[in-house]
Amino acid sequence: MDITAQELNRATLGRQLLLGREVMKAGEAVRRVVALQAQHAASPYVALWNRLADFSPAELDDAFARRAVVKATLMRITLHAVHTDDYQVFREAMQQTLYASRLGHRFAAAGLTPADGEALVWELLDFADRPRTAAELQAWLEERVGADKKAGAWWGLKGYAPLLHLPTGGPWSFGTRASFVAARTGPVPTGREPAAEALGQLVLRYLRGFGPASVADVAQFAMLPRQPVRQALLALSDTVEQLRGPDGTVLFDVPDAPRPPADTPAPPRLMAMWDSVLLAHADRGRVIPPEYRRLVIRVNGDVLPTLLIDGRVAGVWRAVDDGIEATAFHDLPRTAWEGLAAEAASLTRLLTGRDTEAYRRYHHWWPKLPDGHVRLLTGW
Repeated sequence: MDITAQELNRATLGRQLLLGREVMKAGEAVRRVVALQAQHAASPYVALWNRLADFSPAELDDAFARRAVVKATLMRITLHAVHTDDYQVFREAMQQTLYASRLGHRFAAAGLTPADGEALVWELLDFADRPRTAAELQAWLEERVGADKKAGAWWGLKGYAPLLHLPTGGPWSFGTRASFVAARTGPVPTGREPAAEALGQLVLRYLRGFGPASVADVAQFAMLPRQPVRQALLALSDTVEQLRGPDGTVLFDVPDAPRPPADTPAPPRLMAMWDSVLLAHADRGRVIPPEYRRLVIRVNGDVLPTLLIDGRVAGVWRAVDDGIEATAFHDLPRTAWEGLAAEAASLTRLLTGRDTEAYRRYHHWWPKLPDGHVRLLTGW
């Protein structure tokens, strides 16, 4: 079966709850969309605001506080918010990448070996059986490895060890001073080999949230080597079906997952920084036009807050003193601007209730953007 680029776009948007806001609890929404990028504390909130009808940020506060939704280093070795029921499987599936990236060259440069790291993990988790600040954990490491190795040891272990970030207050649950606790959700994965069963489960969850997708797409989402991903998909041969993408690439999907028609309307959206829908595929053209990719994904990895028009990136936005400033990279019809104005009014209410300074530290990218169509959206 063939699938067009437009159908791929609508399938992904539908599964990511971006074709229409749905009535759903915050925790269940996080489960549905698989994972929310959480490098910036505001982003999970803005992401759910884009996806849920009558979203209450207090509900996500509560989910974090109860650990129904947890924040940890996972896919692409970055901070994600995931449903607590998914954490253990995702962590096990990421074992190979976390081992290689966090107990590798930089860890060795501090004079430590992977064996040192594996040995330290067990004691570290015992120490972090109750909430610990980063300063407390670093002091604990200094006692064991010395002051000269402390920084390298902490850099490696805070990403490799199964540690959860704990809410510390502030407008978005997580402040600038991180607090951690051991993730006591199951066996502690160790070693460099991926857990095949866990990887298979992650692949299926990914396809339900972002599919149809290629081997390269799945590998990009998790930052895993393609070979174990390919093996996982082969092992799931009775569970998944194959499609042919617009360029002939083999795509995989779960048979009962929704694939809306190509002409399904996609409403305007003001997407969060690092929103997963922009980063979950090797072929970013599914949502980001190729000519705009370098404008919104900056050279250091910052992914700017974007305008989504008819399901694709059309510009960027930022919160300013008087409202939401939208910069479109091409001409937009009047109806698109009207839709963005309505979204801006709603987003302004969310930010006003929490933090109107959200993302302001990234405004230095705006002078580097080409001239666009700029409007201040203050709502209706």
